[in-house]
Amino acid sequence: MAEQQTASHMVAEAQAALDDMAVLRSDRFRLEREGDWSRLDSIITMLEKGRRSRISDEDSLALPTLYRKTVSALSIARESSLDAGLIGYLEALTSRAYYQVYGPRTGFAAWFVGFFGGGWSRAVRAIWLDLLIIILVMIAGGVVGYILVDQNTDWYYSLVDAQMASGRVPGADPELLKQSLGGGSGDDGLSVFAAFLFSNNAQVAILAFALGFALGIPSILLVVHNLALLGAMLWVFVDAGLGAEFVGWLSIHGTTEILAIALAGAAGLHIGRSIAFPGKQSHMAALRSAGLTSAIVMTGVVLMLVLAGLLEGYARQLITQTPIRYAIGYTLLALWAGYFAFAGRRKEALMVQAEQGHELGNDDGR
Repeated sequence: MAEQQTASHMVAEAQAALDDMAVLRSDRFRLEREGDWSRLDSIITMLEKGRRSRISDEDSLALPTLYRKTVSALSIARESSLDAGLIGYLEALTSRAYYQVYGPRTGFAAWFVGFFGGGWSRAVRAIWLDLLIIILVMIAGGVVGYILVDQNTDWYYSLVDAQMASGRVPGADPELLKQSLGGGSGDDGLSVFAAFLFSNNAQVAILAFALGFALGIPSILLVVHNLALLGAMLWVFVDAGLGAEFVGWLSIHGTTEILAIALAGAAGLHIGRSIAFPGKQSHMAALRSAGLTSAIVMTGVVLMLVLAGLLEGYARQLITQTPIRYAIGYTLLALWAGYFAFAGRRKEALMVQAEQGHELGNDDGR
């Protein structure tokens, strides 16, 4: 009887020791990771309360990594049979985090801020090589169109549609050309011409993107022809002594419109290059990645074309002084260049840091 009591006592002591060890391991496990859990909990709480704007960029970028670390911790806690209370806490936390990471997407306001706050500009920077190629090709197209008409005016009628020209042909009366640019008696005709030009450019932008799958070759040919057309028309006004006036008229909306065409052509070329030269990725993976980037760029292109249409429809007709037209057009061009070059760069750097942190987190999990 005494031996049985002694054995029972020893078993109880052993069980108590095991419980103490489990608590100790649970406490140590919690202390090592509690900082990440607390940070994740605070981020999730802010999201649940609809206070997304109060979350820093660092916390937003860290959210997926913190979620994965917590899921890994939950898996370890279950396998190690740690404290049931700790496991319950982690299960609740990961469930809340899962909804925020993989649940419904953000609303329009959040998308709008993210898109213009750097999403669009980062996508444009991602296709910088394609954009550079398209810009060089466009310049070459304009120069070729100008030189062809300068050598033989018959080329003008091959490049420029009669409806688009609408009397603005080689040898036209300089006074009539000047009136059309100054908002005088020729303004109605110019409105038709400008609307036709905008419609043509919008079609070129969409086609330059849509035909990019054919290795980008149709995209290049389209922008070459479009700029050759403008080069030919520029020759007509230069020949009449109105080159500066024509460029000013075109600049007020053309800097935005032509840049939109360049971006659309670059997006199409980016897709074509991804098919021809997928690199280390499979063709489908490269195409998928290029398609996502190009789609973001094209979303912005559509908005740029809308803005160009508003400028063409209102500002061009209301503002007839050439210097002011130049000022508006090239101020817009400078703003576009600054936006695409610098917007979202801080968040871009944070994304790189977050990715590095994610890799370190995976190493720790292993």
